[in-house]
Amino acid sequence: MTERKESARIKDAEQRRILDEAARRRRQRKALEALEQDNFQEDPHADLKMSKKAPKFEESMDTQTSQPSSRKKKKYRSDHLKYRFKKSFAALIEEEHMTNKDPPNYVSACAKPSKLPPRHFCAVCGYPFA
Repeated sequence: MTERKESARIKDAEQRRILDEAARRRRQRKALEALEQDNFQEDPHADLKMSKKAPKFEESMDTQTSQPSSRKKKKYRSDHLKYRFKKSFAALIEEEHMTNKDPPNYVSACAKPSKLPPRHFCAVCGYPFA
């Protein structure tokens, strides 16, 4: 009539076995043999046809090696340096504190305590507690 569904977690727990040392070695040896077999298979990409749209990696390597070894200056955009030398928030705060010690600064700025009592809100619905 109706089939009961079984928990996948319970199935997985039942299938797990505690292996002895010999069984572990056998499994490890089989895995290593499978990896070794992969090394001696034919290349699956050997019969691919070249397309005009495909990148030509060989040409770029040949052009670099055929040219004399003259170093070209790399061009950096200004935003590249912004991302490369990005500082953490804590580092920025510390740097600001070291350069600008007289108040007001980020470390010394604070608000006066509130004259009103604190309000508590429900985390689920957002309405204030009574």
